[in-house]
Amino acid sequence: MGIYIHIPFCKQKCHYCDFHFSTSLKNKEDLINCLLKEIEIQKSYLNEELVESIYFGGGTPSFLNAKEIRRILNKVYAEFAVISNPEITLEGNPDDFTFQKLQELKQAGINRLSIGIQSFNDVDLTWMNRAHNSIQATKCVQDAQGLGFDNITIDLIYGLPEMTIEAWKVNLQKALDLNVQHISAYNLTVEKGTALYQFIKTGKSKPLSDAAAAAQFELLINTLENNKFKQYEISSFGKEGYFSKHNSSYWKRKFYVGIGPSAHSFNGNTRQWNVANNAKYIKAIKGGEVPFELEKLSQKDRYNEYILLGLRTIWGCEFDYVKSEFGEEQLLNLKKQLVVFSDQISINKQGFSLNQKGKAFADHIASELFVS
Repeated sequence: MGIYIHIPFCKQKCHYCDFHFSTSLKNKEDLINCLLKEIEIQKSYLNEELVESIYFGGGTPSFLNAKEIRRILNKVYAEFAVISNPEITLEGNPDDFTFQKLQELKQAGINRLSIGIQSFNDVDLTWMNRAHNSIQATKCVQDAQGLGFDNITIDLIYGLPEMTIEAWKVNLQKALDLNVQHISAYNLTVEKGTALYQFIKTGKSKPLSDAAAAAQFELLINTLENNKFKQYEISSFGKEGYFSKHNSSYWKRKFYVGIGPSAHSFNGNTRQWNVANNAKYIKAIKGGEVPFELEKLSQKDRYNEYILLGLRTIWGCEFDYVKSEFGEEQLLNLKKQLVVFSDQISINKQGFSLNQKGKAFADHIASELFVS
């Protein structure tokens, strides 16, 4: 079970980003107080199951100081049953992670860092409108390691319009040279409403190349797996013992509760998501209510989610689970469908998962296997 805490503040907006956040900190104290109040309201959501991971996401959680982080963690411990040594992750940007800040975060209880580097190339960083440079990116990882952080993940992005395979190779080598335990690498996507969408629409930027991204994805897999990383999810690579416990709980469909504006929660039968508006969130929480929308999952929804999430992971999907949860007939239909993808899927008696060829088409294959 996991707890996700959304911190909806950022220094500036990256050109590709469509997440919910604000660049104004005027309601920061109100927001933190409301996070504490929502934790109290939601304390029964996980039915007193043990919490194994706590994740500060955003936005930019490194905008919070150590005292604020400690206040939130203390409230989580007061309201939920937490295991003795949970994975506690905090996302942040290199420009926020000063040596002193890292020192204070470690003392506050953070034991895993997720650093949004995105690229070690300053041209890429400027194009993305990131607030840091490559020197800061390298230094913050080295500072964190020097302070004893031994569970660090960094984010990288590939598939940029001007990115060459050679430049991506250099990026990967710089990441490997830092000897981090985990790397999350994402293919750049264009979302409506972002600056990138407008750049491409107006011709200010070249359109993305699927072929170039596919080549970079293949290089990513081969390079990292040749350097003791395991691709345990399409975008996630971890060394032995360093798979993200929190993110793995999403893919394995464990229950989790999301705290904060736009945060999502899941209890097996329903999904709910808080309003993506700081002012509306604060007003509702002050009135004693969590402002969320709820979706009750049908049998079809649950099946399709199981296929979609399972295919993204090294664990794949299990035939026994399909039979017990969705019936013998559904299992027989599924096995017939799998024949079509025999060159992209590995099948054994227990179940199936994507092979390396299939990983490039994960979402397409999953959609073909869905119950419509």
